[in-house]
Amino acid sequence: MKITVIGAGNMGSAFVKQLTRAGHQVSVTARDGAKAAKVAADNTGAKAVAVAGAAQDADAVVLATAYGDAVAALATVGDLRGKVLIDITNPLTADYMGLTIGHSTSAAEEIAKAVPGAEVVKAFNTVFAQVLAEGADFGNGQKVSVFVAADSARAKQTATAIAQSMGFTVVDAGGLKNARYLEPLAGLNIYLGYGAGLGTGIAPTWIHKA
Repeated sequence: MKITVIGAGNMGSAFVKQLTRAGHQVSVTARDGAKAAKVAADNTGAKAVAVAGAAQDADAVVLATAYGDAVAALATVGDLRGKVLIDITNPLTADYMGLTIGHSTSAAEEIAKAVPGAEVVKAFNTVFAQVLAEGADFGNGQKVSVFVAADSARAKQTATAIAQSMGFTVVDAGGLKNARYLEPLAGLNIYLGYGAGLGTGIAPTWIHKA
């Protein structure tokens, strides 16, 4: 697929790394053009593009900014009507130990309101950047799960195909409203990793009784 990644931080660069390895045509853009250029240079097959119009030819757009920067970033990349938009953000407090919104809405739902023409899908928000960069295989048959929630079947299918192409197991988490569950799950993962000292080599998953 043709995939545009918005953001050149830890998550954005990890996405570019894994997406290019999976054979996708990857463009990366960011407010800091030099950072985007470096990420592209570090990953053969990726290209850095200007912010304006960055989403134009994309089959999917990965939103890899902080939640607080998301709406402003999306306003700059061109027409998102009909585009699959993969929202990986979490509405975190400044110390990363809490959420700023929840219960009656979610980051994903607020982003969907801000770009009503886009087909928003929540995914990858429970995956640490370090895990994404190193890959989905934890060894001993363990694969990291990506939880996918969307109201659009096409968006869910697209995010699922992308996650599977990078080696992840996918869990269908229902409609976009269920991002209200996935974002606190990410919060728990962050607490366990940093607050409880388990480190970043962890990920939530679901087990099935045989």
